[in-house]
Amino acid sequence: MPMYQNGEVQPAVKALEARQDEIMRKLYELKAAVEGLAKTVTTPDADLDLTVSSSLSSQSPTSTAFRGITDLDTLLGKDLGALRDIVINANPAQPPLTLLVLHSVLCQRYRVLSSVHVHSSASSVPPQLLSCLGPRHPDSYARQMFQLGFTLIWKDVPKLQMKFSVQNMCPVEGEANVARFLFKLLSPYPSDPAVATLVDSWVDTAFFQLAEGSAKERATVLRALNSALGRSPWLAGPEFSLADIACYCCVLQSASALSAPTNVERWIKACENLGHFGPAKLHLK
Repeated sequence: MPMYQNGEVQPAVKALEARQDEIMRKLYELKAAVEGLAKTVTTPDADLDLTVSSSLSSQSPTSTAFRGITDLDTLLGKDLGALRDIVINANPAQPPLTLLVLHSVLCQRYRVLSSVHVHSSASSVPPQLLSCLGPRHPDSYARQMFQLGFTLIWKDVPKLQMKFSVQNMCPVEGEANVARFLFKLLSPYPSDPAVATLVDSWVDTAFFQLAEGSAKERATVLRALNSALGRSPWLAGPEFSLADIACYCCVLQSASALSAPTNVERWIKACENLGHFGPAKLHLK
């Protein structure tokens, strides 16, 4: 049978092409489902005894404009039909506030399938941590609808761990390093090496001195924050960055906000006005 009749594609050929397109769509959906199952089976942390929630955030966008546009295919490689899974193991005794904030922002940029699990090694998990990524989404069974999978596993681990594309990537350890990875899904790191170094320096200061340091170290950091914020509205200059997210969360978590100097107090209010930090404040109550 000729494909063309009077210069036009035959109706039967059009119907065949439509059927092929539908078959390909279903194959991609099947691939996504199998990919998800394969990652669960091949992950050493798959012995989960409780699935708590699965959600797609419906938070309204805020006014923050991150500089530059990121594209998942460019950053992570094109993988038609497969959900890109981010799996994080965290200790409930040390909730990763920065990751809860970044999850909230990721949900405003991408379609994120979020889930919280409890590993058998975690004996006690506060109720607010069981629902920290939001309520179960009604379409959570349809993995092909989402761009990112964000799985948080409460587990008795000494240090936070993240696994992404389990077969292709070594685990990333430490909240600071995982925060850097997640932030790059939102906005490119500054192209100016000096600014990029400044951002990294503040992130390290937040986690090693504010979060884990002595009272004397925290007081020193607060003075440094106050000085920096006297020169610019945000820690790395005129643009909101990961430095602000990390330092804000660690200031709150260490209770340093109670003795914050003037510029730091103003900056805390400016951060809260952005609307990203609700998850962090909620889990400190």
